[in-house]
Amino acid sequence: FLKVLSHIDSILRSPRAPPLIYRRSKGPVQNYTKENGQECGFEHLPLTIEMWADQLMALKDLHRSLRKLSLELMPWHTADPQDNRESIRVEDLQFIVDAILEEIENKEKNSQTQALQTLSGIVSHFQKLFDVNSLNGVYPRMNEVYTKLGEMTNAMRNLQELLELDSSAPPTVVVDTVGKLCDIINKKVSEQVQQLLGTQDIHSIINKLEEHERFFPPFQALIQDLLCLLEISNLDDILPVVRNLK
Repeated sequence: FLKVLSHIDSILRSPRAPPLIYRRSKGPVQNYTKENGQECGFEHLPLTIEMWADQLMALKDLHRSLRKLSLELMPWHTADPQDNRESIRVEDLQFIVDAILEEIENKEKNSQTQALQTLSGIVSHFQKLFDVNSLNGVYPRMNEVYTKLGEMTNAMRNLQELLELDSSAPPTVVVDTVGKLCDIINKKVSEQVQQLLGTQDIHSIINKLEEHERFFPPFQALIQDLLCLLEISNLDDILPVVRNLK
């Protein structure tokens, strides 16, 4: 029994043992004597062994938690048939942690690659939509598109206010309203022309224009002759000069 205790004590004193495991009691304890006569305190052994037992149980719980996390991150990994074994080593835990870290690194690399591919696709699509031949022309065309969009948005907002439309009215409604307004204006202008010419018939308008073409050239020639004959240049002076001659 003393040999067993001495062997355990030598393990606890070993440099490989955790530094806080071996603690020599300071109080009055019962010491056992080794063969060489030196004293060695074994009163701490039950507590140390109890602590080791707790740590071994905690090691199993930690292994179970790591396996659960591993299956969450890597569901395609099937459970190891040795997972239910009684003895769990630190190397097993380290293996699971390394596998999880490797999977996270791979996911980050894949995510970055996918992000670059998505960004490249967006730029290429923009180049096709707005006829940009080079990457250097993307930013200037973006600024141009942004400026044009702002101008069109302001114009659309002003038209909506002028036409008394709701701000949520789509462009098609605005265009239809402007078209109807133009039709109304054209109709009113046509009616005003007809009223001005005194006719509602297009053929009568044509006849009046033809009469004007027949009458105006001789009348213009007569007026020019009178101006030359009377030696005046203003139409308003014709009647006074004719009255004086009379």
